[in-house]
Amino acid sequence: MAKLTLHNAGMHTLLQDIGRLGVADAGLSQGGAADLHSFCWANYLLANPTSASQLEIVFGQLEVSSDDDIYCVLTGADCRATIGSEPIKAWQTFVLPKGERLKLGYPRAGLRTYFAVQGGFDVPMVKGSCSTVVRNQIGGLVQGQPLVNGDVLLSHTVPSSLPYTVSTPNRFIPDYAQPCILRVYESYQASQFSAQAYAKLYQSTFILSAHSDRMGCRLKGESIIDNKVNADGRDSKLGTLISEGIAYGAIQITPDGLPIVMMNDRQTLGGYPKMGCVARKDMAKLAQSPPGTPIMFQRGDMTELSKSWWQFSRFFGLPI
Repeated sequence: MAKLTLHNAGMHTLLQDIGRLGVADAGLSQGGAADLHSFCWANYLLANPTSASQLEIVFGQLEVSSDDDIYCVLTGADCRATIGSEPIKAWQTFVLPKGERLKLGYPRAGLRTYFAVQGGFDVPMVKGSCSTVVRNQIGGLVQGQPLVNGDVLLSHTVPSSLPYTVSTPNRFIPDYAQPCILRVYESYQASQFSAQAYAKLYQSTFILSAHSDRMGCRLKGESIIDNKVNADGRDSKLGTLISEGIAYGAIQITPDGLPIVMMNDRQTLGGYPKMGCVARKDMAKLAQSPPGTPIMFQRGDMTELSKSWWQFSRFFGLPI
């Protein structure tokens, strides 16, 4: 067991795992790592359990030390990490020596960095998860609050050696400078929208608003709704529906005709009509997009996307 001290907790650092599954009926958000791709690779490289807890760090600036040598990994946004004067490469294991400080700068590209230690962090569990959900005031170290300077985290006790440095194959390391194109499953509420509305959704470039968070990503741009009667009689001044459960990645259309993509900490119920859901694997791209990022949608093939998610889940041992 190692004791890690946060000398600088950064702008917004949360304890996360894969989230609370099956708690929506209690009015709780699922929470969990916003970028599951980076999260899963971090645990995989350290031979950790799939849901071992990690730190999700927004905009870098973390500074941490350990009272014992410990194997670690950083994935997600590359924050120019260093130990002393030595640069630390992301997406591969490294040792944080006793008494040394790991320091993160600002991201080169992307938004969220994941910091994992061998064995994961030994932290309280609430309804089967340590995930921090600020709006529900649960998880983390103290009632769903972000970590602060001076917080101390303990690692689980595990065998202390890895046989060699373990790296993520290059083809699985995302390039966050690439355009953010999100593939879409169209929903059972598609009949609420006209063909023209879907054409606008797929042909437009939206901008990620600064008013985005772990609840939802708001997009700015041209309204996809004409607010008049179309030839087919649909999407005329779209209103609200009877509130219903909201899926992860759901694309809600607000009365002003602009999309909101629902994220991990979304509310459990909502009444805006939905054009579809973003493919689960593509949600990692959105989670790594800072405000101002251009966002585009593309119609996805359900069979292909389902197969891709099944393969990802099976490889990392996720619940499907």
